[in-house]
Amino acid sequence: MTSHLDIIIAGGGRVGLQAAALLDDRGHTVTVIDADQERCAALADEYLATVVQGDASNPDILQQAGVESCDVIAGLTGHAGLNLAVCMEASELADDVRTVARIDHGRKAQYDRFVDATVFPEHAGARTAVNEIEGESVRTLADVTGTLDIMEIRMAEGAPAAGKELQDVRFPSGTLVVSDDEGERVARSGTTLTPRNRYVVAVELGVVDEVLNLLRG
Repeated sequence: MTSHLDIIIAGGGRVGLQAAALLDDRGHTVTVIDADQERCAALADEYLATVVQGDASNPDILQQAGVESCDVIAGLTGHAGLNLAVCMEASELADDVRTVARIDHGRKAQYDRFVDATVFPEHAGARTAVNEIEGESVRTLADVTGTLDIMEIRMAEGAPAAGKELQDVRFPSGTLVVSDDEGERVARSGTTLTPRNRYVVAVELGVVDEVLNLLRG
C-alpha cells in the first residue's frame, strides 16, 4: 500500500472535497483549509478530514494545520496564484514537503520550478490531483462506474505478492490484474509479479486497501 501520508489541502470546494474523500478512503490523514465558514461547516459534517477555517496563504493558518510535519500540501482552490503562494510558503515552513498546485490552464511548464507537481482538474477531475498527491507508486487511470477503479500500481520490494506468480496470490473477490510486463501484455495465471514493475489492476472500491497491501505492503 502507498505509505500513509499526512496531507494538507488548501481549498474545500468541489476538487478539494473530492480529493479529500478519495484520500480518506485510501487511509491517509487529511486536513482541509478553507476561508468560507459555511463550507467549513459542511466539510466538518462529512467527517473526511480535520477542517481549519482561515486563509491558507497565512503562515499562522498553515502552522495551525500542521504544515511543519505534513508530507504533502496541495493547493486546490480555484485561484492558481493562491495555490502557488500556499505551496511556496509551505516549502519555507517545512523541511521536506511535496507541493502540488492546481492551475487554471494547461501551460504547466511555467510552474514546474516552483512546485513538485501541477494539476489541471478541469481536464480529468479530482483523481488527477490524488495521483499527484500520492506520488508515482499508485495512479488511478479511470473511474469506470463509481464503484470500480482502474489503477496502475508499481510492485514494491518486500510486498506480500512480490515475486509470486499471479495464480499463487489470493487476491480478494473484485480484483482483476489486467497487464503484465509494464503493460505490454495481458496478465496470465503464470505472470510473475516483479518488484518495481507496474501493473494495471481493475479493482472494486471496497477491496482497494487489500489489493494495495498485497502489491505495496
